Amino acid sequence: MNPQAKLIFTISLLLGTAITTSSNHWIMAWAGLEINTLAILPLISKSHHPRAIEAATKYFLVQATASTLLLFSSMTNAWYTGQWDITQLTHPISCLILTSAIAMKLGLVPFHFWFPEVLQGAPLTTGLLLATVMKFPPITLFFLTSHSLNPTLLTCMAILSAALGGWMGLNQTQIRKILAFSSIAHLGWMTIIISFDPKLTLLNFYIYSLMTTATFLALNSIKALKLTTLMTTWTKTPSLNAMLFLTLLSLAGLPPLTGFLPKWLIIQELTKQSMAPAATVISLLSLLGLFFYLRLAYCTTITLPPHTTNHMKQWHTNKPTHITIAILTTLSTMLLPISPLIYPLS
Repeated sequence: MNPQAKLIFTISLLLGTAITTSSNHWIMAWAGLEINTLAILPLISKSHHPRAIEAATKYFLVQATASTLLLFSSMTNAWYTGQWDITQLTHPISCLILTSAIAMKLGLVPFHFWFPEVLQGAPLTTGLLLATVMKFPPITLFFLTSHSLNPTLLTCMAILSAALGGWMGLNQTQIRKILAFSSIAHLGWMTIIISFDPKLTLLNFYIYSLMTTATFLALNSIKALKLTTLMTTWTKTPSLNAMLFLTLLSLAGLPPLTGFLPKWLIIQELTKQSMAPAATVISLLSLLGLFFYLRLAYCTTITLPPHTTNHMKQWHTNKPTHITIAILTTLSTMLLPISPLIYPLS
């Protein structure tokens, strides 16, 4: 792709995200979401492969539908209450339509079908944007309207997302699809707590974005798209594979690592809100995700091919992305001890 075109699309992405996250009016938030959608489409379809074109078409149709529902929800609320302010969403029908629209934008169950297919058709760098940056504006709208939304509906959607994200990821061999179902499962954790402690949802999103960025950059660096490819990378870049191993365990939420922090705080808050059964169910469902993360980690570091390649191991590389991956991996694995400092900052 032309560098100037790529620069324009990147600036448009940042602009759309900034407009949506900083707006108080529904029309401005909708405009920011539309700018985001139009900016990411060329990045999805830049390879001109039929799979990429299909992914871009699916993404456009789903996001256009979600934006229409969001606009319809805000207009219905304005019709009944005379308010265009995002935080003043009070009409129950508007709240229901908005929940559906944002769930469609994010890829929450039952509107999740598009996300794995789109991520599979997009390049790894674009997939990273879809899994992190593109989810920030809808999460912000969730945050601003959290006091108006139905907690029971959100809890049901969250548990279903955690269940389906874990269940569907079990038999996948494509890494991008595994990370897509991982994203759906993580969104379940973010959604279940948004009505009770919205700041915890944002903290969870920030930490998830950190770990996912480290994972995607590492996979992009070793050019791995399938589990079979991942098995042969240990002989080429052992240090990078070791960092990827730790990041995947952190994404799974194992206790000594950063990924355990949001799960721990969410379970604690749910228990305080007398929702111990929901906390138990979503904790047990996270074991499904743990299985496929461990499978990825096993393929990354423990499995060696029958005939190893005869060339020098690349312990030291001068690529600037590797420095970024090292920093992100360090943050993805070692923030748990300073959690008393992190939570008040969020």
